Amino acid sequence: MKGNSSPNPGNTRVIVGMSGGVDSSVTALLCIEKGYQVEGLFMKNWDEDDGTEYCTAMEDLADAKAVCQELGIKLHEANFAAEYWDNVFSHFLEEYRLGRTPNPDVLCNREIKFNVFARYAEVLGADLVATGHYARLETVNGNLRLMKAEDRNKDQSYFLQSVTHEQFSNVIFPLGDLNKDHVRVIARENDLPVHSKKDSTGICFIGERRFKDFLQTYLPANPGDIVDLEDQVIGQHDGLMYHTLGQRQGLRIGGLKGSKEQPWYVAAKDLDSNRLIVAQGNDNPALFCSSMNLKEISWIGRSPDLPSELCVKTRYRQADQLCHIDCNDAGYFVRFREPQRAVTPGQWACFYDGDICLGGGIIVATDNPL
Repeated sequence: MKGNSSPNPGNTRVIVGMSGGVDSSVTALLCIEKGYQVEGLFMKNWDEDDGTEYCTAMEDLADAKAVCQELGIKLHEANFAAEYWDNVFSHFLEEYRLGRTPNPDVLCNREIKFNVFARYAEVLGADLVATGHYARLETVNGNLRLMKAEDRNKDQSYFLQSVTHEQFSNVIFPLGDLNKDHVRVIARENDLPVHSKKDSTGICFIGERRFKDFLQTYLPANPGDIVDLEDQVIGQHDGLMYHTLGQRQGLRIGGLKGSKEQPWYVAAKDLDSNRLIVAQGNDNPALFCSSMNLKEISWIGRSPDLPSELCVKTRYRQADQLCHIDCNDAGYFVRFREPQRAVTPGQWACFYDGDICLGGGIIVATDNPL
């Protein structure tokens, strides 16, 4: 494929990742308006024959076809379910087996959308790949940078943190300078049939099912005790995998005699004894940590000089948090400027220098004594 930009859009063939949603639809429209030769590619990452009606792939495909017909462009279809299972979902399950809380969307971008999908688009003759992500790519002094989107409420750089510099070299993000409200206006003014379609939420293959019901299909439940910070049994859990740090809902702990009238939160998981440790109060010190460790980090382009003062997000939509980062043979050590709540092993930590997304990696441990 060609580089990230072309002096003559009319000679540049762009394959747009069509999801059947408003963002990818407007992405295709904007590429057409720029004069690119545009075609769409709809990918299916989860098999429909899993005995449920929850995956919306058929409905999304129908919407993608309707949009492409309205725009007058060809729509290709591809099934990457096998690659998704091998490269994303198997990791998702293994992390839950180990008591951690993974984020499959980050891996999906690196392994599927900007790897398998991009290579398939190249076979179709693509010079560039365009997606409806809210992020920006800028080239400064010959160096490609991943930047936060202008719409900070929709910014998706966190989910793109593990995509490599090389994978971004033939990608464009037409929505990076727009806000979501404007995108919907564009869709409506151009009579795109999905202009009022709701945004998809969560993970496609889970759909509207309860997460607990879905996970039970693949991993056996292992009930155990819920204990407080004094090691007193105060309830029962259905399985550690159904809970994450900082969680309040679903604990089924009512008012306890002699305890304060404050809600309970998950503070830790004791895998050896299969116990869920909980603490009362949203600001309980047991929910916080001052540092974390990452085994490795995927930097986008050249890694920053370390040690360094950067900003970090330990989950999507979190405000940037100041931190000090250094590394040694064992990996990366990060100390927060202020203690952070519910930093969760298995989740991704994404590092920033201002608006520049530098990359990130999976959290393996924190200094929380629990």
